[in-house]
Amino acid sequence: MSSLLIIDDHPVIRAALKMVLGALKDARNRTVFQTIMEASDGIEGLQMIRQHAPTLVVLDLNMPGLSGLDFLSRLQRERISTRAVVFTANEPRFYMERCTRAGAMGFVEKTNDLQELCKAVQALLSGYTYFPRLETSTVNLSSVQIDEQQMIDTLSDRELSIFQALAQGITNQEIAERLHLSHKTVSTYKTRLIIKLNVESLVHLRDFAKRNHLI
Repeated sequence: MSSLLIIDDHPVIRAALKMVLGALKDARNRTVFQTIMEASDGIEGLQMIRQHAPTLVVLDLNMPGLSGLDFLSRLQRERISTRAVVFTANEPRFYMERCTRAGAMGFVEKTNDLQELCKAVQALLSGYTYFPRLETSTVNLSSVQIDEQQMIDTLSDRELSIFQALAQGITNQEIAERLHLSHKTVSTYKTRLIIKLNVESLVHLRDFAKRNHLI
């Protein structure tokens, strides 16, 4: 019997996923998931996984408390066998490899049709991985764009998460509360990002993020 845990902080998305994935059938026309659970953030999701050990987890990356990448790393450290597929609006060029290193077995963009997520779920249940094929050519990219992508690749997972949040206009205090950090720590990250990405201000930081499709 297979069970599923959906982790996303948006209740409408959780409801849609529960409806679509709950209707999945196997080759014998039997319902794939006998149990579908929900969690609104990574901390709650981790507790549910420890308690119920679901077969599969579908999770977003941008969640309060414990980000999707931190969540995946926890699963790895605790050697939890639940398979994970990431379902996110985040740019795959910068996040897919990070998710793979953290232990995810699938990656689907939220811009895709939900049937793409269904294919990913069925692949994971069959013992396969499911990742999109990314365009690797840099022919159409300017030297500035290539340099910026390389800069982004040097960021840690936490730095990239805070970079995105700052670029979205989220305040230091809100980021601190969301990630359970001190206001001073977030300020330190902001200063470090401005230096590492070679920008002059938050306005330029936002422009940098927009050019690279991070917001």
